[in-house]
Amino acid sequence: MEIGNRPRRLRMDGRTRDLVRETRIGKSSLIYPIFVEEGKGIRTEIAAMPGQKRYSPDTLAYGLEEAAKAGITNIMFFGIPEHKDECGSQAYADHGIVQQALRIAKKEFPDLYYIGDVCMCEYTSNGHCGMIKGDSVDNDKTLPLLAKTALSQVMAGADMIAPSDMMDGRVLAIRRELDAAGYIDTPIMSYAAKYASAFYGPFREAAGSGNFKGNRKTYQMDYHNRKEAMKEVWLDLEEGADIVMVKPALSYLDIIRDISDAVKVPTAAYSVSGEYTMIKMAAQTGMIDEKAMIAETAVSIFRAGADILITYFAKEIAEMIGEGRIG
Repeated sequence: MEIGNRPRRLRMDGRTRDLVRETRIGKSSLIYPIFVEEGKGIRTEIAAMPGQKRYSPDTLAYGLEEAAKAGITNIMFFGIPEHKDECGSQAYADHGIVQQALRIAKKEFPDLYYIGDVCMCEYTSNGHCGMIKGDSVDNDKTLPLLAKTALSQVMAGADMIAPSDMMDGRVLAIRRELDAAGYIDTPIMSYAAKYASAFYGPFREAAGSGNFKGNRKTYQMDYHNRKEAMKEVWLDLEEGADIVMVKPALSYLDIIRDISDAVKVPTAAYSVSGEYTMIKMAAQTGMIDEKAMIAETAVSIFRAGADILITYFAKEIAEMIGEGRIG
């Protein structure tokens, strides 16, 4: 049969497929989240996220060493304080848990790049992402606390700040605080399009932020909305964001593509705890090939337009990149 165009020609062997691959992933584009808990001797697996652990400052080196050995160069810290209060004071305390982790990490693993998640939900007694006024979060009273948190993390050694609270105006508040203190070169990666999602469930156990009344739908986005994501992105860019993020990732590939096509800054995506746990639990039943599923979902996020991926599978993905299975 005379067929001039045969797409299969470029699929016939592995070397050809590698040569013409459209989506390529490097280890340097991965960010690995680590949970640090106040206390001593903690190196505990998180039940809701098999394979992930909480570390205390004195055991943190174990987690960092594993990540470094896998080829991970970028770490994001989430903190679990011993004490919480109404205004989340441990978020911006000089001796706060993330601040402790940053100082230790910078000393013991200075070649890694550290990102501080800036939010109040792990630190407030109400479990919300800011100060409560009546039945809602007081947006404007929360902004100074977020700015103080960002500055305290940078002073402790954070290379980048990532506000995840979804308060209006928080990027501007943080940018002004950092600039006034002389940290004009510290970049901000904004959780610009963060949706109110059921996929966050396992994280809330991991971070100890699940004890809250009501929901977060007054500040996190409605998952029915697409155009609103671009509104949030443009506002954050106007306020000084250097990188914009979509969270979650898998159910929001269309949003990642919209943003990636529209902006001239890097687009990040956060593959969240629920996405991680679904794959882990399905793999435990023997119904899926875990590594194949990790590879396919990661590639789909980059194919949608992400330049950066925050993922609990960072070590596994890095391993597969090293093996040539993806990348």
